[in-house]
Amino acid sequence: MDTNIKSIYSSTPKTPTEFSTQAAQDVVEILRERGLKIAFAESCTGGMVSAAITGIPGSSAVLDLSIVTYSNSAKVKYTQVTEEVLREHGAVSSQTAELMAQGIRSTAGSDIGVGITGIAGPDGGSIEKPVGTVYIAVFSGEKNDVKHFEFAGDRQAVREATCRHALTMIYKILTEVDV
Repeated sequence: MDTNIKSIYSSTPKTPTEFSTQAAQDVVEILRERGLKIAFAESCTGGMVSAAITGIPGSSAVLDLSIVTYSNSAKVKYTQVTEEVLREHGAVSSQTAELMAQGIRSTAGSDIGVGITGIAGPDGGSIEKPVGTVYIAVFSGEKNDVKHFEFAGDRQAVREATCRHALTMIYKILTEVDV
């Protein structure tokens, strides 16, 4: 990792917004230095992660495409999610998140694809998948990561936690470190 890059993990930001801003800045800087492009397919975050990225000057050099695939039909139309996967595993599943990440990467022709799906609440949860259930996938072809989270809090808290964890996962893929 370039020693000029400030690590989001070298100090603890005071607020979730400060963390997301610093994380997005670090991610954009690494992507720019490496000449990489990133694309997002977001569901429960409604574009929040790509908004964190576009809040950083120079992000146009790295952000290739971002779409909000809130409905199942949008997931099928714009990413590689299939009706079969939706029937068998549901829209909120590791399989769906992974296909969203792979699909948006392929659609955009970018180096990295990120897929996010979950239940932000306050409605929509079940015993199997309670409110706060989120799956995030980061796919680069060589290095891939899919994680399941169960966040607590209201709708905004779930969305903010998802944004922070997605940026952390992207950072991890880019720097090959455990965070």
